[in-house]
Amino acid sequence: MDSSIGMETQLVGALTDATAGTERSHHWMHHVITLLDAAIRQLGDKNPAAQCTLLEATQFLQKQTAVQSARSVAVARGCLLAWQARRVREYIDAHITDRLFVAELATLVRQSEAHFIRAFKRTFGEPPHAFVIRRRLEFAVDYMVQTEAPLATIALQCGFADQAHLCRVFRQATGLSPALWRRARKAHDEQHNLVTPAIDNLKERRRVA
Repeated sequence: MDSSIGMETQLVGALTDATAGTERSHHWMHHVITLLDAAIRQLGDKNPAAQCTLLEATQFLQKQTAVQSARSVAVARGCLLAWQARRVREYIDAHITDRLFVAELATLVRQSEAHFIRAFKRTFGEPPHAFVIRRRLEFAVDYMVQTEAPLATIALQCGFADQAHLCRVFRQATGLSPALWRRARKAHDEQHNLVTPAIDNLKERRRVA
């Protein structure tokens, strides 16, 4: 209970920081992401549906952080320029099934490996390897939600060595196995599909009344 109250206090503080101006927005978003990750791990296997929701919130914030970083890099000292950040991100997404090396990414933006690694981290908030892993997980989540493909196929489509590799990385990131998360997400979506029409019908009755 105490840990939950403490986390709630930290979340309120982080969200309060968001109103302090755009210069601090990148910081508070990373802070909230860290807290959401902690909440996911604290849940364990107790509430897969809640973990699904927290994971979605985390991924949304991560995407927004990347977008904000790309927009601000033109004026941020030591970061990749906007065109460089865009080219690297597009290249990673287009080659997500390949084995990606820092050297080839650095060549794309005409930088040395050492300079590129520093600039990349300042731009996206994480090293190239961590960014690639996160993008692979995001691709895997999309495949699990949008298709019925087996996990072994999804793993290969997203650049993981095999299903075991996907499962290990996914569990490290979310605290759940991909199979359990997929079942929980499916149950969550089915419940949402049942609740939404009922709410719409209620609204319609109120308008008629």
